[in-house]
Amino acid sequence: QVQLAESGGGLVRAGDSLRLSCAPSGRTFCNCAMGWFRQAPGKERDFVAAISWDAGSTIYADSVNARFTISRDNAKDTVYLHMNSLQPEDTAVYYCAATQLGCLRRRAAEYDYWGQGIQVTVSS
Repeated sequence: QVQLAESGGGLVRAGDSLRLSCAPSGRTFCNCAMGWFRQAPGKERDFVAAISWDAGSTIYADSVNARFTISRDNAKDTVYLHMNSLQPEDTAVYYCAATQLGCLRRRAAEYDYWGQGIQVTVSS
């Protein structure tokens, strides 16, 4: 199966911004809806944001709405998560995922392809 790879994580200070990128590991990819999830130590994997195949629809978790923006560039087979006003509670491993189901999804079990995750750490 095609897999995904995240990049752009790291250590930032509270109030700073960071942009994560996600691209397929293989040469080709499908017209999938894409999602971002995050998992803090000792917690379950939580939904962050999702975007439709044509970028016409987006959804966000309430905890990140108005601070995070999901976007995609299909010519580059890349999806982005632009994170503004980062806070320590945003610290987590962030995962990108793709689903071949017909509409936007919030449940991790509904996604078919995953990246290995990338660490985002926000210091106070």
